Amino acid sequence: MKAPFSSYLTDISSGIRELITILKRDYDYVSVLASDSKGINVRISAHAKSVSENTMAAERGIVVRVAKNSFYSEYAFNEFDPEKAACTAEKINEAFEEQYELLKDMHVQIYETGILDDEACTLFIEKETEQLPETMDLKDTVSLFTELNEKALAMNESVIDCIITGQSTHVCKMFMSENRDLRQSYVYSEATIIPVVSRNGITQSSYEGVSGLCGPELFDSLKDHLEKAVGSALELLDAERMIPGEYDVIASPEVSGLIAHEAFGHGVEMDMFVKNRALGAKYINQRVGSDLVTMHEGALCADNVSSYAFDDEGTMANDVTEIDHGILKTGICDALSAKRLGVSPSGNGKRQSFENKVYTRMTHTVFDSGTDELEDMIASIEHGYLLEGMESGMEDPKHWGIQCIIRSAREIVNGKFTGKIYSPVILSGYVLDLLGNISMVSKDREIYGNGGCGKGYKEWVKVADGGPYLKTKARLG
Repeated sequence: MKAPFSSYLTDISSGIRELITILKRDYDYVSVLASDSKGINVRISAHAKSVSENTMAAERGIVVRVAKNSFYSEYAFNEFDPEKAACTAEKINEAFEEQYELLKDMHVQIYETGILDDEACTLFIEKETEQLPETMDLKDTVSLFTELNEKALAMNESVIDCIITGQSTHVCKMFMSENRDLRQSYVYSEATIIPVVSRNGITQSSYEGVSGLCGPELFDSLKDHLEKAVGSALELLDAERMIPGEYDVIASPEVSGLIAHEAFGHGVEMDMFVKNRALGAKYINQRVGSDLVTMHEGALCADNVSSYAFDDEGTMANDVTEIDHGILKTGICDALSAKRLGVSPSGNGKRQSFENKVYTRMTHTVFDSGTDELEDMIASIEHGYLLEGMESGMEDPKHWGIQCIIRSAREIVNGKFTGKIYSPVILSGYVLDLLGNISMVSKDREIYGNGGCGKGYKEWVKVADGGPYLKTKARLG
């Protein structure tokens, strides 16, 4: 079925149009983003059960953006009477005037920016889904998660808990300006299994996740991941500590995604170029990886949690080839930063919510597949490791160093697994070295969308990343 567009947004659309018309008398540019997104969040453990409507993207609110004399400002609110658009416009004008006077009194220098493009466009999209979070059977979901929790506890005496989580969000957004009327409705979902195990005073945990551009029907697929999740956690109880050094490694698709996100995430977000805070600006059209490295970024390069038709500035979604056979072709950009840099926006202007500002943000960041077989990649290693499981990561866009915390590393000697496992593992290094040393890339590719990304004052948005198996050299510790 189609994910139905919000009746609330439809009802206020004429009032929003009137509001834009009134404000346009005083401003060079006016746009409005209105959101009405509903969600469900279920969490089951051995000791607690919770159900809420709070998800990362669940919200209802409106943000108005205006520009006058190259100065942009925004006003957010969550109550709007379409019959009183003139009153709302008056409040907005008063707030903007107060803001402008304050900045003038403080002698704040305004970053002059040209007027955003406003080409005529009309769009109405309702994506397919099997279920909606607002109408799903919560009793069935709680029963499923409880059953999975109980099965995990019964698998091994070392399992002391198994946390099962599931989130589903029905996103509805409407972007309007003088010449644009864009409306979209879609559902994305994610779920995780997090077993907690303990033996002889050692406690470990692992996780398996699923995500997709679909409804809460996705939760049923967790059944196929329970055994692997518990097995991975139990393995960690016997894990050894890594001897620091540089090794040949094979990054699993999940780890490849983490590397993609950290290596070419914030470092090529072009609002960082405006502020001269990213080394990536100096490497456009230069080599940043081996010939085997091609990377895509965009809401259209995968069907997962960050797929949309247009971003929060009304720019159409894109599939951007950031790296083409080792050459950095471009970064990604929001509309205002694009105007300041003299480039085209890439459809990556995202807000945490209607109350937060727009930043250039990642959507799906993905390495392209290659032609190698995993078996051949393993056989090629004299002494190294297969890296599995993503915990967290961070990067330094100014100097292009990254650090990734990996769940575990399986030792390989003379092309065969030794049976030894190491955890936790920290991968660190210089981006150009890490990608420049990629020598084999597998045919298969996977996308993971169970995380979020923070920026600015830690505003969080949904992102996904992934890729194939990658063979490279890396510093482990």
